[in-house]
Parts: sequence; C-alpha cells; structure tokens
Amino acid sequence: MTTAFDPIDLAGTRLANRIAMAPMTRSRAEAELRIPTQLTAEYYAQRATAGLIITEGVQPTAVGQGYPNTPGLHSAEQVAAWREVTDAVHERGGKIFAQLMHAGRISHPVVLGQGLHPVGPSAVTPAGQLFTGTGLTDFVAPRELTADEVRESVEGFATAARNAVEAGFDGVEIHGANGYLVHQFLADGSNKRTDEWGGTVENRIRFAVEVVKAVADAVGPERTGLRISPANPYNDISESDTEELYTALVAAVEPLGIAYLHVLEAVPGLRDLTLALRKQFSGTFVLNPSTEGPTGPEALALIEDGTADVLAYGALFLANPDLPARLRAGGPYNTPDNTTFFGGDHRGYTDYPAL
Repeated sequence: MTTAFDPIDLAGTRLANRIAMAPMTRSRAEAELRIPTQLTAEYYAQRATAGLIITEGVQPTAVGQGYPNTPGLHSAEQVAAWREVTDAVHERGGKIFAQLMHAGRISHPVVLGQGLHPVGPSAVTPAGQLFTGTGLTDFVAPRELTADEVRESVEGFATAARNAVEAGFDGVEIHGANGYLVHQFLADGSNKRTDEWGGTVENRIRFAVEVVKAVADAVGPERTGLRISPANPYNDISESDTEELYTALVAAVEPLGIAYLHVLEAVPGLRDLTLALRKQFSGTFVLNPSTEGPTGPEALALIEDGTADVLAYGALFLANPDLPARLRAGGPYNTPDNTTFFGGDHRGYTDYPAL
C-alpha cells in the first residue's frame, strides 16, 4: 500500500515523501524592493523535510501584487534574494516550487504604488475590503485589460517562471485559484468580456491555458504545476458552470504534460468532481482536501486510498516545521497562532519548535 511517507517522482524531480507544504501568504517581504529576507530563507529551510514546498504567492509583475509586503519575481534584486532561499532549502535536501500569483482585481493603488492600478478581465469591482497596510479599504474597480495587455500578462507569467528557474527553484506553480487573476478569467461572475477570452467556457479557460502553455514552453512542462479551486467563492468569485468549466480546463491542459495539478477543495461536497478531475489528469495529483479545520493527520488516508498522489498541508505546516516527522510519529502538534499569520517579525514565523 502506498503511504504519504513513500517517495514519488514528480516529472523527473524525486520527492522524498508525498507531503507538500501548501502556499501561504505571510506578508514578510522587504517593503521597498518586494524581496524575501534572511528570515524567509530560514522559514522555508526549516520546512525542507516536506516532499515539496510551494511558496507563498509571488507576483510575476509589479501590477500583480495584491497585498502589502509580498515578494515578486520580476526584478534582478528579487531573483538574487530568492536564490538565498532556494539554496537554503536545497542545502537541507528539500525541493521548492515558486507559486506565481497575479492578484488581478484583488489589489489597491495604495498597495501597488508606482502609479499602478489593479487590473482584471473586466471592470467588475469585487465586494469587500482589502488590508492596505494601514487598515481595511474598499476595493476599487479594476481596469479592464486590453487584448494586448492580456497577452502581456501571459508573457509576464512566462518571464517570472524563467526568473524562478534562474533563482534556483525546482519549478513553478501557476495560481489559478482563490479569486486571483487566472480565476477571475475562469469565472463568469468576474469575466464579462465579449472577445476571445470571455463568454463561453472555451473562451473563459483560454487565459489559463495560455498561461500554462507559456510557462511550460519557458521552463519545461516538468517544472510547471497548476492550482485550481472549483466553486471557491473567495474574493467574491462566482461560477455558474463549475463542473463544465473545470472539466474543460483540465482537458485542455492535460496534453501539455505538466508536472502536477493541485486541487484546493475550498467548499465541501465536491469530492466527486475532485475524483473526476483526478481521473482526467495523468500527471501527479496534489490535493488540499476539504476539512472542517486545518488539514490534519486523518487526511493521510487520501494517499492510501488513491484519492491523491500528494497531500498539501497549510496551517499545520506553518506551525510544525518538521510536520512529516510529526505525522509519522502521530504527533504532538504545535497549534497555529492566527494572529501572526500575516506580517510581523520572527514570532509565529520561525519560532515554532521542532520535535
């Protein structure tokens, strides 16, 4: 029987186990240059016993930033700073992919600076507010991307992927979930376009497929992953055709031969769709399962029964830097402190004890 502690080949990259560290925004990058710090390198190196680390969302372009103090991969300074992180992880035997996250409309001019304004597939203002560094602020209407800018956004992902490989990452994950730009194109609630990127399911998946193809062409499909979260309402997303939408998306990316598909079960009751997508996709299937609280040790059974090839743990990995060892031993587990999730210093970041 296959267990979560068995190694797995990820399109040529050998993972020591099937326990992944899920991408989690921590908002601790240096503010001016948007670069990871020495503390970031320590944080990820502490968790190098994961089969695979997937970083926090990293903006591929300056206008892709969504939150204060998040890092980028679009400047020479950022590439150099990330090299220190990947070196630290590799020195401890770990594997690490950068998650490329363009926030799209989930941003604010105050966060972006440089005279930039949030963009999206359409000028549809999301409901809710965003933390801009000084407090919560209402979202603004995004500027609708022109056709040329859509193509430039695709190339921005590809360029950031090249930068990631230059920085020493083992690969990249395209963030197509949680209501950010790729998801905004997929969902008919946020995509009101009437050109080749809007309207029908075939058109609404086009941007996601173009991004995946551009990244795979840039760094190789074996270094490319895609994360999706069907029916996820986060960031005011609405989809009227979830099953048709994601079945079509996976069918379109399947021939590209990417390393993995990462499904976040953001809402309960969609396991049948998860299993259908798993059957559709021939590469490695990574799952962040639907649970009432943080994903716990009971989820290990999803590897044993074949539901997933790799399990992604979020908050439990944040609080337990040696999570694979704790899962194997049956605990004990540190409790995540959610007051330190975003921003701050080493507290709640690098000071969780190992066994």
